[in-house]
Amino acid sequence: MSTSSDRGLFVWHEVGTNDLRAGEEFYAKVAGWKSESWSQNPSYKLFVTRRESRAGLYLITEVPNMVTPPPHWLSYVGTPDVDATVRQAVELGGKVVVPGYNVPHVGRMAHLQDPQGALFAVSSQEQRSRYKEPQLGDFSWHELLTSNWQTAFDFYAKLFGWEKMEAMDMGPQGTYQIFGTGGIQLGGMFSPGGLPPGGPLWIPYFLTADARRTAEIAKDNGAMIVHGPMEVTGGDWVFTGIDPQSAMFAAHSKKKVATTATKSEAAKGAKPSKSSRKTSAKKTTKTAKATKTTKVTKTTKATKSTKAAKGSARLQASRKASKKRR
Repeated sequence: MSTSSDRGLFVWHEVGTNDLRAGEEFYAKVAGWKSESWSQNPSYKLFVTRRESRAGLYLITEVPNMVTPPPHWLSYVGTPDVDATVRQAVELGGKVVVPGYNVPHVGRMAHLQDPQGALFAVSSQEQRSRYKEPQLGDFSWHELLTSNWQTAFDFYAKLFGWEKMEAMDMGPQGTYQIFGTGGIQLGGMFSPGGLPPGGPLWIPYFLTADARRTAEIAKDNGAMIVHGPMEVTGGDWVFTGIDPQSAMFAAHSKKKVATTATKSEAAKGAKPSKSSRKTSAKKTTKTAKATKTTKVTKTTKATKSTKAAKGSARLQASRKASKKRR
């Protein structure tokens, strides 16, 4: 039996698709991932950035006596003992989709459904992992859309030791419950007015440099944007979409922090000569006008940010994931 220190952490993600080549091309353009064939199974692709594997991609195939699932993202949660976790999940009302299996040099895994039907996986890795701050290309948030988030939370809390953290009032849609472990926010869960066609599901958010630009690229490459892109309180941006093969995905970008030039940098310019004073005066006038425009723009953005704070609590929660650290 392998052990791990990552109980309750999201340790791996993979997307099942009905068109392997199309999936590779889409996420290469949208997430900036490069694809490589896995040495142990060339038909399984690894999405890689900065020489690190970020996610997997595989072709969905029909299995006898099993319902073939539609394209989807699957999130793996760490556990010290896969078999014990599977037994507990069943006792708590969950279902086994794929029984425990071993992957050489990786660990033991199993695929499950929670009591409401959301698909997830558990993994006991041979090489332990610990939480680290998400970088570009990593997954920064995990969201559960379900029919009963209270029952769902109880299930996962007993299974992985997740704790309730902040809760957001979403008005008619009820509460958006943020969860985490060890003081780290991992994601949120809520019960929307209407669920996606496939029912309850987990949606992982990958971190990108600019969610607005990423949404445009995704749309240009055949995706359907179903929510956003939208700025959340504090300046982060998020959106949810459906890729060309119908798998739901989401992206998140952090607020861009403007840098101010230092005095030494500002002083590098040469002193203007008499002949250039008139030109300098014109530039000074233009700079003053630009400064006024900037102030007006900042005021407008601040007003929009205040209005956004009254909007979707689900989207607000995504920003909080990037601010809470271990």
